[in-house]
Amino acid sequence: MGQVREGARFGVWAVAVVVFLALLWGIGTFAFGGVGWMTAPFRGKAEERNNTVGSGVFIQTTYEEFFDLCEAVQNAEGTIQVLQEERKSASPTRATQIDQSITALKTTRIESVNDYNSKAAQEHRAPFRDKNLPYRLDVAARHTTCTD
Repeated sequence: MGQVREGARFGVWAVAVVVFLALLWGIGTFAFGGVGWMTAPFRGKAEERNNTVGSGVFIQTTYEEFFDLCEAVQNAEGTIQVLQEERKSASPTRATQIDQSITALKTTRIESVNDYNSKAAQEHRAPFRDKNLPYRLDVAARHTTCTD
């Protein structure tokens, strides 16, 4: 009977140790992995904000980017106007070249306008657009004004 009691006592201790280790493992997993898993969305958004919107480099770059895009639109418009003036007295061969250049510049202008409008509509960039810049640029406009 003593050996049976000794074996039962050993079995109870073995089960208790296994249960204790399982609980310890579960608590450790939750403490180090579970909490991290539950807070991942918040930490990810905070980290993203700190890396972009909270960054001084991002703010300065975005501010300058709006001016650069608006200036690109104005540059294309100015070049188109100069080419149209030149076309009036150009030879037929040169007129064909000018027409091709004007088409390419119109395409570039439209791309710059769309890029500007796209970035102006982004919530994380819009606050850094200078107040004197237009909210949106018009693709159909002949002349773009970059300051109010």
